[in-house]
Amino acid sequence: MADPVFQRVLLKISGEALMGSLEYGTDPAQVRAIAAQVEGLSRREVEVAMVVGAGNIYRGLEGAAEGMDRATADYMGMLATVLNALTLQDALEKLGTYTRVMSAIEVTEVAEPYIRRRAIRHLEKGRVVIFAAGTGNPFFTTDTAAALRALEIRAEAILMAKHGVEGVYDADPSQVPDARFLPEITHMEAIERGLKVMDSTALSLCMDNDLPIHVFNMADAANIDRIVGGERVGTIVSTPAPRR
Repeated sequence: MADPVFQRVLLKISGEALMGSLEYGTDPAQVRAIAAQVEGLSRREVEVAMVVGAGNIYRGLEGAAEGMDRATADYMGMLATVLNALTLQDALEKLGTYTRVMSAIEVTEVAEPYIRRRAIRHLEKGRVVIFAAGTGNPFFTTDTAAALRALEIRAEAILMAKHGVEGVYDADPSQVPDARFLPEITHMEAIERGLKVMDSTALSLCMDNDLPIHVFNMADAANIDRIVGGERVGTIVSTPAPRR
């Protein structure tokens, strides 16, 4: 197995990735599979931070949130990410991986408050850090939280796990059967073409700070190891080097 080319990464996982074959909720087998992949990274001495979405929980709350004030609905979504973070923490610790959940909203009985320097120190000690509750502000997605936290902890890349697709396509492959796979694009192309990588705020943050995004299929358990080992997997979203 090749030596890791990254020392510190942030892994972004959608809430839907925790559902498995369920319509909503959490599939324990899927959670264990994700935890095993993250544990493998940690064992290779790669410092791993995570941001998880809440689509698996919030999907069940959409009816209740219909007509609700947007800020209130967003806070509900942020709290749902805390539930997913605790689920992943439990699965990781069952594998012997020391894990800390850090929340942007105070829930001190179950998670530490997010403090940048403390998060970095946890990573330096080999602990997996799971960032919960997004940015702590409404109107921002967990994509933006992933970009922000990755920059704050000086991650070398964002690993953007997708559920059921190999990377980025020029159209939605579930609706356009002949959608073309894109092995490499720039942040600006993703923004201008409206490609479903991350939201535009998150992409702009990554572009302005030259932070690459590796978009890959989480279903293949070997993909994370391949990316960290330097292999070209899925789609790489990056800023081109300036011409000389």
